[in-house]
Amino acid sequence: MKYDFLDTEVLARLKAIPMESRFPMIGNVAGRHRSPHRGSSVEFAEYRKYVPGDDTRRLDWKAFARSDRYYIKEFEADTNLRAYFVVDSSGSMNFSSGENPTKIEFARRIAATLSYLIVNQGDSVGLSCCNEKLHLEIPPSRRPAQLQHIFESLQTVEPKGETGLIQALHTIAEKIQQRALVVVLSDFFVETDELADALQHLRFRKHDIAMFHLLDPQEIAFHFERPHRFIDLEDGTTVVAEPNLIVDEYHAALNEFLATTEKNCHNVNADYQLLQTDANIEEIVSGFITGRLRKKR
Repeated sequence: MKYDFLDTEVLARLKAIPMESRFPMIGNVAGRHRSPHRGSSVEFAEYRKYVPGDDTRRLDWKAFARSDRYYIKEFEADTNLRAYFVVDSSGSMNFSSGENPTKIEFARRIAATLSYLIVNQGDSVGLSCCNEKLHLEIPPSRRPAQLQHIFESLQTVEPKGETGLIQALHTIAEKIQQRALVVVLSDFFVETDELADALQHLRFRKHDIAMFHLLDPQEIAFHFERPHRFIDLEDGTTVVAEPNLIVDEYHAALNEFLATTEKNCHNVNADYQLLQTDANIEEIVSGFITGRLRKKR
């Protein structure tokens, strides 16, 4: 089955770039990602004093020659990555101002492209979609058949109702027992204080957090030439307003909202990206994964 949110040419160009975690991960197979445990990879971590029972093959004889003391070389173990995509499927994600894709369509493209690249390199991917509740959950798996399951779920999800993103993030923080990369795709139309608490919960559980903040260009520009009836796509309330009279107040509120959201993300060392739905998917994904590449020591 062909999915309209996947571009095979883009996937072919991007799959050579490794997707890495910024923080140590805990997995059950050997892989490319750092682990908090010590192992036998080629990347040196630190010295520690020799204790009886240590493998003498790991003794550093040069250090012994300098200090007349026995030291063991430790290396970073490598492990596999678990990535968990959280897609906001509330009613506001169905908004589009014109020829641009809706926010949910844009989220599908990013989630599907990254999922393909992660599974292609042998790592695990899971998916959750949420509106009023966390109504769809696919546990992480590295099997090739996982991709079809995720793609079909992304294709059939329909944005509706109010957002349940905050509760979903708290639930996910508790459910994912091992460290994971948690990728959230949403317009984040939630209380900023509540979002900050949810992010703190995820970071407390030692997850690596990536936030894709999706907005339509019209939501940024707010360019209207005559009075409009504005409808809340989540609860259905309406407001009739003269845009020219409220544009300055709107931009001030929007800028405060964006600045607070970005600050809350940075406070937990989350990877934050503000994106408009007319942006190029290949450039977004390429920039995201290359920006996470681990710097060599």
